[in-house]
Amino acid sequence: MRKKVFAIGTVLIWLIASFIPSNAQEQKQETLKIDTALVSVPVIVSDRQGRYISGLKASDFTLYEDRIKQPIDFFADTEEPINVALLLDTSKSTTMVLDDIKKAAKDFVKQLRPQDRAMIVSFDFNETALCELTSDRKTLEKAIGKARIGDVMGTKLRDAVFDVMREEFRTVKGRKAIVLLTDGKDHGSEVSERKLLDAATEADTLIYSVFYQSLPPNFAGRDRGGWGGRGGRRGGIFIPRFPVPPQRRGRIEARNAEAIEFLQELSSVSAGRYFDSEVAKLKETFGQIVEELRHQYRLGFYPGDHAPGSIHSLKVEVARPDVVVRSRRSYRVAGKSQSE
Repeated sequence: MRKKVFAIGTVLIWLIASFIPSNAQEQKQETLKIDTALVSVPVIVSDRQGRYISGLKASDFTLYEDRIKQPIDFFADTEEPINVALLLDTSKSTTMVLDDIKKAAKDFVKQLRPQDRAMIVSFDFNETALCELTSDRKTLEKAIGKARIGDVMGTKLRDAVFDVMREEFRTVKGRKAIVLLTDGKDHGSEVSERKLLDAATEADTLIYSVFYQSLPPNFAGRDRGGWGGRGGRRGGIFIPRFPVPPQRRGRIEARNAEAIEFLQELSSVSAGRYFDSEVAKLKETFGQIVEELRHQYRLGFYPGDHAPGSIHSLKVEVARPDVVVRSRRSYRVAGKSQSE
């Protein structure tokens, strides 16, 4: 009888010993799954005319991390409210186009729905939050009306965009975008061009740039009548009657080209888009922006075991012909790298 009891006890002990490690392993795997942050990848799919393509399924998408195909652990195509920061360039060089910038900002606000939120920020030598995130249209329009040309020379464009992404939008959940209304020229920012582009690449905030051609501050500061007579407007730029010397005009055109190139790259790396203020029916274009923000697809996956602070490339493909796919290009693993 004692032998029988001993045998049964031995078997029970063996079963318990076998069960505990297995269960512990399952709990460990589940803990790892929970502790690993889901990487969210907003994706916009449009046709060649820029119109949003709806009705796609998770099976239509292929997601790559560092050129390696990843399982899509999360997929959503539901309509969601949006959070938008309207950044208005109020530097002295935009004196002659500020009214156009403010009108465009008001046109954009009119495209928002009651559940959407927006904030208004002006930037010149200083950044000024004219209005925090709100869904109140009257408050937004009133804030836009307060935008004034700065008293001090300077255009901290890069600082303003960086601060909105890293500070204002840091705790904001959901779909986020920056609409940047500017002549694209920066003077005095602490954030470098490279640092801003890297931050925009890794952020989940889409940047839409609208370029306004402007005159240099010393030109824009002249009387509206022009140089020695009445001037006029053409395509959002004030044209003085007195001709600009060819050499000076060449420098202006070169700086405009540099500004456009930077704005195009900034929009591209963030999965947003670039527009020229002279584009026909800009108000309708704003309507397209709002619609694609509201209806964007969102993919997600759990990455492998990567070093904190490391950066990894992302690429999204769609199994449809003749489509344009825009998505974030990389992400940074949470935590600081060993070199930091």
